Amino acid sequence: MQHALMRGGVSDRAAYPLWLRVPYTLFVIALVPVYWREYGPGNFLWFSDIALFSVLICLWTGNRLLFSMMAVGVLPLEMVWTIDFLAGGALVGLAGYMFSDQYPLYLRALSLFHLFLPPILIWMLVRQGYGPRALPAQTALAWIVLPATWLLTSPDDNVNWVFGPGEDPQQFLDPLLYLALYMLLLPIAVFLPMHALLKRLFGSADPPV
Repeated sequence: MQHALMRGGVSDRAAYPLWLRVPYTLFVIALVPVYWREYGPGNFLWFSDIALFSVLICLWTGNRLLFSMMAVGVLPLEMVWTIDFLAGGALVGLAGYMFSDQYPLYLRALSLFHLFLPPILIWMLVRQGYGPRALPAQTALAWIVLPATWLLTSPDDNVNWVFGPGEDPQQFLDPLLYLALYMLLLPIAVFLPMHALLKRLFGSADPPV
């Protein structure tokens, strides 16, 4: 019989091993001041950076809703990044900067967190199950983060691709119209299919009402 008391997404199986929690925490502590100095605070609005911090919280609290949100919203892109990295950045170009001398080696080394986020998220899903409330919660989070990114960051940085798909801002649509369409399509094209897949693979860990 499983003894998993779920309250607000936090389980009695919350404690992840120290051999993971401590190095992960130290890595984030080292990353934050470097990224702040090199990229500025707006860089932390990237969904992948939000996932990095969220997983840190989950490692210490076991918050199933939070890591389920990251699995729905960030895991697909992180897996594409990993595949592109293994292909030398030549597949879709998402990880191409990892092979460019334009960026110092220490900065590229810090970006390796994209490689270990997917297996940690999958381990959490296997260990605690998937919480289907992640779909509306991640959608709500995206609808907060995307306008904030549009307002607070530069088109030159194109954080979260709020100014256009890929590295450069798009020139075909009114910027606000593009943002609105992006906010509409992201949950439909990415979150919803991922939600269905995770629910099928990992089931629902929600307690009965």
